[in-house]
Amino acid sequence: MGRFIYGMNVSLDLRIEQVPGDNGAGEWLRIGEDLHRELNARTENLALIVHGRIYYETMEEFWPHAHADDSLPDFLREYGEIWTTKPKVLVSRTRHTAEYDTRVINDDAIAQLAAIRAETDGTIGVGGADLATQLLKARLLDELLLATHPTILGFGRPLFDDYDMPVSLDLLEQLSFESGVTLHRYAIRYDGEAR
Repeated sequence: MGRFIYGMNVSLDLRIEQVPGDNGAGEWLRIGEDLHRELNARTENLALIVHGRIYYETMEEFWPHAHADDSLPDFLREYGEIWTTKPKVLVSRTRHTAEYDTRVINDDAIAQLAAIRAETDGTIGVGGADLATQLLKARLLDELLLATHPTILGFGRPLFDDYDMPVSLDLLEQLSFESGVTLHRYAIRYDGEAR
């Protein structure tokens, strides 16, 4: 059985974007080479990536062309190659096709994702707050991987949408980077049970 891990850049107050549509490109982010190389390695080790539509379209806009752009540093070109070739699932009510080794799920997404999780051997990366919230509500989300940037935004989109139940976490791993960013990996506990 696979494990769903929601990975996201967050501020200290757990915001993922300061203004609607900044799509993770806010000036508050401090993604240096060392952090990017760590995330490249983790993405390379994923069995599968699952994205919500907004997150997928943000990724699709840049990464498929990055691997061939000689003006970019090698670690960005490397991530472009990893993302483009990694098997992906796009969860969307409005899109019916996608490129770059991507399967599209339109209907009954949570049931289909539960089946994918049961059939997958390894870690499944999750991108998108709405999708992660749905998986959390369905008790299918197993871990969080948060790159916490040393900034307090005070407003903006939160890590989860409309989730009003307490959730206990167990710290599994913690790394620090030169930029002041810390990477935390947590296991999610439902009703006090470690996953």
